[in-house]
Amino acid sequence: MLKKTPLHPVYARYGAKTIDFGGWELPVQFTGIMDEHHAVRSKAGLFDVSHMGEVEVSGKRAEAFLQQLTTNDVTKLEEGQAQYSLMCYPDGGVVDDLLIYKLAANHYMLVLNASNIDKDLDWLRKHAEPDVNLLDISEQTALLALQGPAAAAILSKVTNANAAELKPFRFVEQAEIRGVHALLSRTGYTGEDGFELYVPREDAVHVWELLLEAGQPEGIMPVGLGARDTLRFEAKLPLYGQELSASITPLEAGLLRFVKLDKGEFIGRDALLEQREQGVPRKLVGIEMLERGIPRSHYPVFAEDGKRIGEVTTGTHSPTLKKNVGLALVAREYSDLGQELWVEIRGKRLKALVAATPFYKRS
Repeated sequence: MLKKTPLHPVYARYGAKTIDFGGWELPVQFTGIMDEHHAVRSKAGLFDVSHMGEVEVSGKRAEAFLQQLTTNDVTKLEEGQAQYSLMCYPDGGVVDDLLIYKLAANHYMLVLNASNIDKDLDWLRKHAEPDVNLLDISEQTALLALQGPAAAAILSKVTNANAAELKPFRFVEQAEIRGVHALLSRTGYTGEDGFELYVPREDAVHVWELLLEAGQPEGIMPVGLGARDTLRFEAKLPLYGQELSASITPLEAGLLRFVKLDKGEFIGRDALLEQREQGVPRKLVGIEMLERGIPRSHYPVFAEDGKRIGEVTTGTHSPTLKKNVGLALVAREYSDLGQELWVEIRGKRLKALVAATPFYKRS
């Protein structure tokens, strides 16, 4: 049986086509991936991301615990601020990437990837100390993401919080959405301006329909996983299992700015420090196809002499650029801009170039 989010009952009403996504029945699209992608880039889109996990971490040692388990510097967080970070294994491979919200002194909320919730909880519990409390609130929490240039204007119609004045990676814990309590944050996973609304699961349908109604004049659309992937990919935002994994380190993925090697000890630090000093063996690069073909995940990448030098992590026909582009993890010596590469697509090797990333950046 596939797991269902609190918004599953309204999918059919909006024409959703659903798929099995890591054990969840989720919409891949509502009206069409291209239309939904362009709506987020130019207007606004509403996503159901209630499959994500939420875990509260509290207790006298909560800050020290998270400082030991994550790569970013938790001590820099203020109350009402969120932070992107990663949890690593001792060898530098990634357990998961996550968001950390500081609710109060020694009280945090972690937002975890849906496919990793059980694994992450096991990892957290394995390293928890007596003065650290872990509370999984995923089941009672629904998560809606409102993304796009019109997102702030739409939110301003339905909330008492001043969404337009909320700075990126800040949040309001006691926002009200027409009588519904919500934690309202401004992070995003599309390359556009965006907000997240964490609400009680029983209020999810009400808030979903409220936002779609409020956003009609701005051209809001419900958006599925298909456009979510093309949007985050154009902005070079990593997806766990593709750009990050137990065998891919944050440094190889180009995420050094979220790894504070000078903050003191944390799990994986020694391996990452050594990798920084010696240079990463592989680098995540953008590629642009010069011949007709779309580079898909796990397609092998070759050098001119036929040597296999890596593989594609994500690739698609970019709706914004109208080009066939991808991200690939390749040997460091083949990672310079303009480097010629060959991607094997259906048994045929097609020429590509290492291209600048992100493919899209909001002006």
